[in-house]
Amino acid sequence: MKRRGIVAVTSELLKTLNDGEVEDVLGHELGHLKHRDVQTMMFVSILPALFYYIGYSMMLSSVFGRSDRKNGSGAALIGVASLAIYSILTMFTLYLSRLREYFADHHSATIVDEGPSKLSEALAKIQYATGRMKRFNKQAGTLSSFKALFISDPDRAETDTVAIAQARGYTTDRGLVEEVLRKQVTPADRLLELFSTHPNIVKRLKALQELA
Repeated sequence: MKRRGIVAVTSELLKTLNDGEVEDVLGHELGHLKHRDVQTMMFVSILPALFYYIGYSMMLSSVFGRSDRKNGSGAALIGVASLAIYSILTMFTLYLSRLREYFADHHSATIVDEGPSKLSEALAKIQYATGRMKRFNKQAGTLSSFKALFISDPDRAETDTVAIAQARGYTTDRGLVEEVLRKQVTPADRLLELFSTHPNIVKRLKALQELA
């Protein structure tokens, strides 16, 4: 039987979550494997990278190449157009990545008992723990290069943690979820989400509440 993928569980995850929440996180990751999300995103990411290198090389050619002005202008025009296409395709790739996260959440919520509730608590606790880790360990920021492999966006974790901590109204895991859900999704949050591999945590938890 051909191996389709491997799901790794960190020791920190086991320390942060209880058994039921770990089960739901694994259900989420198995959803990615079932939907072949790794292969899909790798394939979709090829086109933006291709247009980026075409645009970058054509721009360099127009500036440093030994050609007449007409050819140089043509190369510059192709370069600008390629970089514009790269930007559009990158935004589409990020949108598709966020969509796949919702699908994986839905998969976990439907195959695990009390899935929506446990996954909501797991996501809130992971976001809070990641934010605290980034605040006290600045080297953790280097993990952002691999954020597509995380269950939540580490780039947003620190900001979300500060917002949650300011409320200080939770004493249970469910209370933490409620604090996240009380957070308003601002226009700035919606703008930042466009450049993220993962959905906004508030929108994501609300989608899980609808499944419940």
